[in-house]
Amino acid sequence: MPKGMITRQPTKSGRQEATKKAFAKTSVKLGKSALPGAKVPAVRKQTRPSKGYNPTAPERVQDILKRLDERYAGVTCALHHSSAWELLVATILSAQCTDVRVNMVTPVIFKKYPTIQHFAALKPEELEPDIKSTGFFRNKSKSVVGAAKKIIADFHGEVPQTMDELLTIPGVARKTANVVLGTWFKKNDGVVVDTHVHRISRRLELTKNDDPIRIEQDLIKVIPRERWTLFSHQVIHHGRALCMARGPKCAECPLENICHAEDKTWSTVEQHKGAK
Repeated sequence: MPKGMITRQPTKSGRQEATKKAFAKTSVKLGKSALPGAKVPAVRKQTRPSKGYNPTAPERVQDILKRLDERYAGVTCALHHSSAWELLVATILSAQCTDVRVNMVTPVIFKKYPTIQHFAALKPEELEPDIKSTGFFRNKSKSVVGAAKKIIADFHGEVPQTMDELLTIPGVARKTANVVLGTWFKKNDGVVVDTHVHRISRRLELTKNDDPIRIEQDLIKVIPRERWTLFSHQVIHHGRALCMARGPKCAECPLENICHAEDKTWSTVEQHKGAK
């Protein structure tokens, strides 16, 4: 070997630096999932909203509601129930659990314990085996039994119809109360904020908050009151069908060209930084 010549040493990863740089350059141009021969959609630049842009303008909100109506007309709560009490129980069980799983569990327990009095007579540990598959079953058992006892003791065995009274029941926070009031009693006292409503409201820039109570406060300012319950149901269905947390199906979304979410998988409009 000529004097002064040093052989090129491989990198620790086994790849030459030039190869890595070429690969990185290609990846930027084509995108991470690009394959030979694949069509890659144009990448939209992330920008901050322009000064004149108002995501909660009445015209935009009405457009969102109209498109949701067209896609999810007549949807309602996915939890199966035949009374306010059954809906209350189902909603308590739905925390950190899918509605599909809850709908498999509730027919069994409502057949085994057909009235609220049957639930009130239980010890929480007696209910645990029946609801174990919904997760967090110990806390949920305490909440359901405690709710039954409270309703019998303070409300003559009838699920109350006001927010303040519902919030005194074990296991009931605003989300559960809004589900019962809106779905069963047809009272629009608030907006249900579950994980889907939380995620999609931020993607649509209807709120910048992360706290469910603050998100609800933001939504009730821009969504017409008569739409609060239906809006929640529609957004929840939308979150399950298209606007998932990971890999949303943006190309199929009826809201795509008015959605500027930063984490869209495909976009025909500018994506706004922070809209996620």
